[in-house]
Amino acid sequence: MTVVLTPDRTAQARAFAQCLKAGQRICITTHVNPDGDGLGSEAGLIHLLKAQGIDAVVTNPSPTPERYHFLFRDLPGVDRSPEAVKELRRADLILVLDISDVGRLGMLSHTVQERGVPVACVDHHVSTGHLPDGPRYVNQEASATGELIYELAVANGWALSPLAARALYVAIMTDTGAFRFSNTRPAVLRAAAALLETGLDPEQIYLDVYANAPEGRARLLAETLQTLVVEPDHGLAWVTVPPGALERLGATPDDLDGIVEVPRSISGIRMALLFREIAAGRVKVSLRSVGAVDVAAFSRPFGGGGHTKASGLSLEGSLAQVQSRVLAAARDYLSGNGHGV
Repeated sequence: MTVVLTPDRTAQARAFAQCLKAGQRICITTHVNPDGDGLGSEAGLIHLLKAQGIDAVVTNPSPTPERYHFLFRDLPGVDRSPEAVKELRRADLILVLDISDVGRLGMLSHTVQERGVPVACVDHHVSTGHLPDGPRYVNQEASATGELIYELAVANGWALSPLAARALYVAIMTDTGAFRFSNTRPAVLRAAAALLETGLDPEQIYLDVYANAPEGRARLLAETLQTLVVEPDHGLAWVTVPPGALERLGATPDDLDGIVEVPRSISGIRMALLFREIAAGRVKVSLRSVGAVDVAAFSRPFGGGGHTKASGLSLEGSLAQVQSRVLAAARDYLSGNGHGV
């Protein structure tokens, strides 16, 4: 299957690729607690660049979750996240994937801002944040950043090896919820089909990502679902990660992936939330929605953001304080139909 880009998108993709040159020190990074889209996009792009004689390293602010280690097995020495600050201080180009806000780089934010080199960006989010100046290839209508990396390959005539295709397929699959979410557009299905035509085994990829869970993940799901609260009058439901549960169960933040989808699946629910303490006096809230409810717009006044149907925010305060504040705002928001602020 051949995916055809518009002349404008082709020109933009080719212009963006001009910043990627052999001989540069290129650092590629993504947001804290990286997900399948960020990591798959990184691995896919590095395979594509290596085929063009261009080297790059991964410098993420958080370790790669175990379920995604397979993406880097054929890229020995590329994941330099443990030495991220050192690598970034030597970079000629920093390439940020899957975010457009330097604040999402966590402890690396200051280093990226202070380095003084171009900071390129490939992203598909709605963001009110900022990055240092550099080339951009951004499309808020794309289903995943991996879809945009695929477009760069198409526009620039970069051949897709099976390893590059597998990584980009992981990026697209995870950010569309295995092609279940409302962002599963015709364009992303065409891209996924083209990736599969390189000889991928979709069942094996699904098993690698979703069916290789440690016991702690199942126990974390069980404990978190015990906290479920449903307010049918508001179309609101939420769960709370018990304080200390991740450490006690030997789980990681990655093991929370998908739990917020359970309250969202309840009939009549329009907004679902997951609350988790991430540090003393700070709470993260993951949000999902159904129908026309825009959780990105809801999150924005709290300094959060993301997609219309999936977003997040973090606030200072105790778990009880943050829950009280956010849930009160959610009830008001849903009473106004949740179409924006």
